[in-house]
Amino acid sequence: MNDTTSTPPTGLADRSTTPVDGPQPDIVQPIIAETPNGQANIRRADIALPGRFRRFVAHPFVLMLIGTAIVVAAWIGTSIAAHFSGLTRGPILLIGAAIVSIVTILAYRGFVRFVERGGDGTLPFASAAASGAGYGTLAGLAIFASAALAVTAFGGLTVAGVSWRIGDLSQMAGIAILAGVTEEILFRGVLFRFIERMGGSIVALVITSGLFGFAHIMNPDATLLAAIAITVEAGLLLAAIYMLTRNLWVAIGLHAGWNFTQGYIFSLPVSGGGAPDGLLLTQRSGPEWLTGGPFGLEASLVTLCVTTAFGLAILWLAVRRGRLVPMRGARAAQDALMAQTKL
Repeated sequence: MNDTTSTPPTGLADRSTTPVDGPQPDIVQPIIAETPNGQANIRRADIALPGRFRRFVAHPFVLMLIGTAIVVAAWIGTSIAAHFSGLTRGPILLIGAAIVSIVTILAYRGFVRFVERGGDGTLPFASAAASGAGYGTLAGLAIFASAALAVTAFGGLTVAGVSWRIGDLSQMAGIAILAGVTEEILFRGVLFRFIERMGGSIVALVITSGLFGFAHIMNPDATLLAAIAITVEAGLLLAAIYMLTRNLWVAIGLHAGWNFTQGYIFSLPVSGGGAPDGLLLTQRSGPEWLTGGPFGLEASLVTLCVTTAFGLAILWLAVRRGRLVPMRGARAAQDALMAQTKL
């Protein structure tokens, strides 16, 4: 029987007493082997690789790609399942939209916690969720109503009466919630945050606004001018409200409130498609630059001017309150800003 108290072979030093140059990651056990001259050898590549991999994954561009893939997969995958389950037609569309929205939120939260290893990703589960979404919804209602009133003042929109039927209430609520949650998580929660982390707020504003407008070019009745209008008015407005509040719930509420007001209250097409059966019986008349044409009031020059004015005002407030991240030192500045505005 071998003596378990015998000393180790000559030349193989005790790990606990052998100094090792450089930091060692706590998740990796160094590989120690005896060299021909009897000295302990640690293969540095076996130590450095995990650290390099972590740094690679932690890069904002890589995190942006991973986050986009996770959010889109959750969004599209659940939408397909809801479609084949019959949850995308009629009044029960609201149920399907709620399921898709919840799954997308959980997927985003999971990405932030387990991949990004950050905080709540500006989407907290607390009283801030209800208050943020509520304030955002009211803001969306007020801003679109202001644009609609301006178009009415120019003679492009008239209200013929009021329909007290429920109509497309549940469908429009479902569509508004779904668009608000999924699009804001993707465009502001993932794309804007990580582009801002790499190049600052203005770069993120320009890029995500362009992407947001381009994403609507495939909508029914969409034109290049309609996509440009979405880029300028909605891209600016939604990014500005996010920068000011640093709370995705506010942007989600504003987006949903805008869509619901446009579709259900004013019975107008929401980014293209047919006009829903809403509360107000409205009629549009006049040139397309005023009415927006088949795409809806979002493509109206008047709506563009009114909404852009609101967006610039909110952006001005964000600048005054120091909520923009500069291009130089963007990572550190964003971290400091998020810590300052953490809810």
